[in-house]
Amino acid sequence: MLIEIPAAEGVAEAVVARPSTGAGPFPGVLLYMDAFGLRPRIHDMAQRIADWGYIVLAPNVFYREGTAEELAPETDMTTPAGREAAGAAAFPRVGRLTTDKVLPDIDAWVDALRKLDGVAPGPIGTVGYCMGARLAVRTATSHGEAVAACGGFHGGGLASEAPDSPHLGLGNARARFVFGHADHDRSMDPDAVARLGHALGAAGLEAANEIYAGAPHGYSMADTSAFHPEATERHFRELRNLLDGTLKG
Repeated sequence: MLIEIPAAEGVAEAVVARPSTGAGPFPGVLLYMDAFGLRPRIHDMAQRIADWGYIVLAPNVFYREGTAEELAPETDMTTPAGREAAGAAAFPRVGRLTTDKVLPDIDAWVDALRKLDGVAPGPIGTVGYCMGARLAVRTATSHGEAVAACGGFHGGGLASEAPDSPHLGLGNARARFVFGHADHDRSMDPDAVARLGHALGAAGLEAANEIYAGAPHGYSMADTSAFHPEATERHFRELRNLLDGTLKG
């Protein structure tokens, strides 16, 4: 289902996915979409996670730019050309979603998740894809007391040399982390993966930080030409182990 959330600079749509069976309350999970927006693939992924026994909130983080429908890809992303064309429209929005905008929005997303009917008190989890992985890490570092689990998959720019790179805040986190990086990813090359690993270790955090061999950037998105079924299923297994191990203890 879609709801509306009061965010930092307006009203944002968000997907809410609930378990198909079982009685709550259930732990809450924030899911951050990739650059292509809040579309059926994101709904499907949120529901799959929800059916493990979670209530999942996936906000339209680009609400300043338009509704999910207005920002939906206009090309067939299952072809390389179509995915490239969709990226040309989407990627400028990523650049405009700067850290000073992200942080107050994160406060709104966490608050909205906690207020959903049926969400259990206690720690929450977060997971993000592509640029959403950065948002997941920033959620774990800005709400260290609340976030017990953080997953990031085919993320980009997680450990750059920028002064506001997400990895620089890991000392404020308390979560357990799982990262599944794309192979030969220009936005998260082996040096960046190593830099992230060093920061996780220096912060004393429990973490997996692995490159999925042969998996391209965007591997979990079944509606694009980057889809890699084996890597996608691996990510779901590792994400479920992360969430179950931290939120259902």
